[in-house]
Amino acid sequence: MSTARGEFSFVVVSNRLPVDHIVDADGNSGWTRSPGGLVTALEPVMQANDGAWVGWVGQPDLEYDEFDHEGMHIVPVPLDESEVENYYEGFSNDTLWPLYHDVIAAPSYHREWWDSYVLVNQRFAAAAAATACEGATVWVQDYQLQLVPKLLRELRPDLTIGFFNHIPFPPYGIYSQLPWRTQIIEGLLGADLIGFQRVADASNFSRAVRRLKGFTTHSTIVDVPAGDGFRRVMAKAFPISIDAASFEQIARRPEVQARAQEIRDGLGNPKKIMLGVDRLDYTKGIGHRLKAFGELLAEGRIDVEDVTLVQVASPSRERVAAYMQLRDEIELTVGRINGDFGTMSHQAISYHHHGYPREEMVALYLAADVMLVTALRDGMNLVAKEYCAARFDDDGVLILSEFTGAWDELKRSLTINPHDIDGLKEAIMTAIHMPKRERSSRMRTLRKRVLDYDVGRWSTAFLEVLSTQAAKGRSGSPSNG
Repeated sequence: MSTARGEFSFVVVSNRLPVDHIVDADGNSGWTRSPGGLVTALEPVMQANDGAWVGWVGQPDLEYDEFDHEGMHIVPVPLDESEVENYYEGFSNDTLWPLYHDVIAAPSYHREWWDSYVLVNQRFAAAAAATACEGATVWVQDYQLQLVPKLLRELRPDLTIGFFNHIPFPPYGIYSQLPWRTQIIEGLLGADLIGFQRVADASNFSRAVRRLKGFTTHSTIVDVPAGDGFRRVMAKAFPISIDAASFEQIARRPEVQARAQEIRDGLGNPKKIMLGVDRLDYTKGIGHRLKAFGELLAEGRIDVEDVTLVQVASPSRERVAAYMQLRDEIELTVGRINGDFGTMSHQAISYHHHGYPREEMVALYLAADVMLVTALRDGMNLVAKEYCAARFDDDGVLILSEFTGAWDELKRSLTINPHDIDGLKEAIMTAIHMPKRERSSRMRTLRKRVLDYDVGRWSTAFLEVLSTQAAKGRSGSPSNG
């Protein structure tokens, strides 16, 4: 199949563009760079290769021409209101998201959502195909676009195609519930390299390939029939990270350290500040965290004058029913605990339902004695890494769920099973009473890992393996497996 060629040798395809459209108080409109580690990781590659980024602007029924922004060529893909409702809020976030996160909330299966998902994936694939030059590298991002690799390969077999899944890939017993399970697998196998956060995710994917397609797999390699031979596809873990150096640089600023002290003063200078930072999502275990904290207060093991929990829960998918219900539950729980245990001068929980700029987040990290990451399932959880990167003082304690990708790397944290409320309570007490020497020893080890394996190393590693694998994958000989 022939299609028009573009002029860009490196193309990123993601649901959202790396820029946001803004309108100032005077009505002037423009574009500003979006916050986020993915943009930071790929910006040097984009600029070195005169790269292009294909994605949605984040608002329905808006169409923009292509434009250049800070060394990147931006290719907006429009979505109308019904596509936002069906492809994005529906199939992506009310079907795939809960399914891939171990059915913590029940997924919804609607054929019209699937039809919209297919249509939008076709549009993204067509835009990427029209943007990439002959033999270009295209890197597709995340669960919203799992059909794009196959669609793109059909349009442009000359391309080197990578895919990275930022969320977990579930065990086959869960994945098999998806009515369109085979189509998703086939879509992903259009890539030369499929990246996952954890080794277990890559293994789950390979098992699904064997069960649904019967293809031979050997270690990280899948032999995909192609013509008279095979095309080798690699499925491998590449745990994503953060721009660790920038977090440390911010933390070392005197004004940020002063702000951290202001935060402590504003909370009444408790002996210990515990911190939770999450999107308001049912996968994050916020309710489990609040339950454990409330029980410790009720049992008298901690006192509201001595220990305060700061919970930042940034808005997320507020038009999806499960998220609206979750917000109500969390706010009711916070209100009850504060009503039961708060005093005139101290509230048990300082709750904030909005996001903050990076500098404010770093100040919060410096102010917090204990970081609580209680996710029930998380592809990675970059907040855990941000906390460690910011703690240049080698202090602070990280309590980390074993069900996060970050736990595979940050084993010197205090490990918890968030479903075990008693175990979570004991971890909190251990963190509160941990001696300075042990805190420093643990944090030094955690920081070394985060600083050594930063987001730049992640993107470089993925793209190097992608280049090698694309060349090997066309050799046409099956693996032994």
